[in-house]
Amino acid sequence: MTAVLSTAAARRVFLTLTITRWFPIGLVVGIITLWPLERGLTVPEALSATALMGVTVFLLELPTSGFADAFGRRPVYLTAAVFYVVSGIVFYTATAWWQFALAAVLTGVFRALDSGPLEAWFVDTVHATAPAAEVDGDLATAGALLGGSVGAGAIISGGLVWWHPFASQSALLLPGMTYIALAVAHLITVAVILEEPPRTAGVESSARRAMASAHEAPMVVRDGLSLLRHNRVLAGLVTVELFWSAGMVVFETFQPIRLAELLGSEAEAGALMGPVAGAGWGVFALGSGLSGLASRRIGVTRTAILARVLNGLGAVVMGLVAGPVALVAAYAVTYTLHGAAGPMHSTLLHREASDRNRATVLSMNSMMAFLAFSVTAVLAGLLAGATSTQVAMMAVGAVSVVGAFFYRPALRAERARAQVGRVAEQATTVT
Repeated sequence: MTAVLSTAAARRVFLTLTITRWFPIGLVVGIITLWPLERGLTVPEALSATALMGVTVFLLELPTSGFADAFGRRPVYLTAAVFYVVSGIVFYTATAWWQFALAAVLTGVFRALDSGPLEAWFVDTVHATAPAAEVDGDLATAGALLGGSVGAGAIISGGLVWWHPFASQSALLLPGMTYIALAVAHLITVAVILEEPPRTAGVESSARRAMASAHEAPMVVRDGLSLLRHNRVLAGLVTVELFWSAGMVVFETFQPIRLAELLGSEAEAGALMGPVAGAGWGVFALGSGLSGLASRRIGVTRTAILARVLNGLGAVVMGLVAGPVALVAAYAVTYTLHGAAGPMHSTLLHREASDRNRATVLSMNSMMAFLAFSVTAVLAGLLAGATSTQVAMMAVGAVSVVGAFFYRPALRAERARAQVGRVAEQATTVT
């Protein structure tokens, strides 16, 4: 029987696997859109294939949410690690649209299975020996390591593309092969260091629980839609997420495509996207920090509105500029504002959630984000094919600005909350 790890040992495992999980992502984050283009796909074809990842996560996120509870965190996380490797191999050996589409679906399965088990394992393991232990500091450390790992991987990726030691192969291939090798290393690391006491329930009982989780998914969606119908503030926030995720297509997907157009080749863009993507994670963190300062002065909702409007306008500017330096500068500003909007939006979501429905609220917001990104990627790709990359970027950026309008119910609720607070404070003073 496997013994329960100590808090310190669990922390080491958690942080180690966070690094091995996310560092390989940094190697490809800046070039993942460029690889299909270099392999002969058009922009509409590449984006339509990529969109299947988001659709897959949208369809599987709720049905798979109970798998880790039913079968255990380790088996599910280990299975996710297998899909991590397989999806990478399929993607980097693909030459046709259907192969890239298959890679996207496999990546979606990986993302759906990977979402949550490691963090749940860590919290459960810590609480098994220290029930009252707070884990927020460890989770924050993991978040910092996540960002640092992706940023470092992106910078190294740019160096690998620039190095290009195998002249007979694409300059984008070496980061991809390194990514696959490190994904294999992650799988091995999970198998070796992630320990979990065996479940008391048998396989048959676990399978029944997993099936029950899948059957509950439509009810969770129904409950989530009911929440949206009866809570105008929450409905507005989820609608903002739809527009926001649409805008992300510009600075997440079209940025390297446009950079390749300006520089003249995917290889040159790939070399530059490494440090650019690494810096992007840095300014994202900067924006998150600045939003906290702004919210104390003008309020959470106003900060969210300002960040969303400026982020959308930044996406428009990215489509307007005509040089690589200006594009990178516009990207940095836009990504800073992207980072600023995130904590404020999350705060507003948590205000509308309770212990009873918090998971449902967050899942609904996440699912809508994946769906909006996927649909927009396909439509924007078609628009780019019919017109130009710049037109598609400007159109999507302009549409994303509209999302800020749907923060109005949250703004009214914040004003009402502030008024109640002032009245209560005056009553306390008089008393």
